[in-house]
Amino acid sequence: MTKETTFKPEDVLSLWFPDNGHWNDPDTHGAFWAERMQGGMDERIIADYAELTEAAARGLLDHWAETPRGRLALLIALDQFPRSLWRDTPAAYWQDIKACRLALEGIANGDFDQLAPWEQNFFVISISHCEGPDHLQRMRWLSGITEGIIGRLPEPIAPMAERMRSQVIRVTGVIQRFGRHPHRNPILGRVSTPEEEAYIAEGDFPHLRRPEV
Repeated sequence: MTKETTFKPEDVLSLWFPDNGHWNDPDTHGAFWAERMQGGMDERIIADYAELTEAAARGLLDHWAETPRGRLALLIALDQFPRSLWRDTPAAYWQDIKACRLALEGIANGDFDQLAPWEQNFFVISISHCEGPDHLQRMRWLSGITEGIIGRLPEPIAPMAERMRSQVIRVTGVIQRFGRHPHRNPILGRVSTPEEEAYIAEGDFPHLRRPEV
């Protein structure tokens, strides 16, 4: 038995989606998002999930996508974990295309519909992360997907709706202006246009917004 066969979707899901009732309290739910979006999971992932992240990147966990929750776990391992394990290096983005395809397939085949709203939102995030020629088209399409998620939010965290809408709008605006995420340019060795240089200097990037509920 190889090490990879011992990894299970629950290894990811139990870490990323604690069963602590965060959806019943705005402050707890806000903390859930802040920890995940502001690098608060980096230390744990680097210490305990490096091998799992590498296995996912090598395609050794692709079979997880055979179930809705397995697909969710694989999506987190491909889209979120690399951003912690390989932060500020090109490897942080290497799995974006695969994660995006996994999310799009999950929405199309109904896996997405079996998940909680805060779980579904990571499908939106992975699709938003993935650069490419159809990026703007995907962002515009995500507006409707996001409204569907908003319609399923529990009442205590319903105020999150406006933040979710505005995040999609902000990312759409960035992609409409630049066709890519300019803040990655220094990491990926890309030459920035003068307009991108001004944007980068401002430092007001969508992914750095503090979540508020």
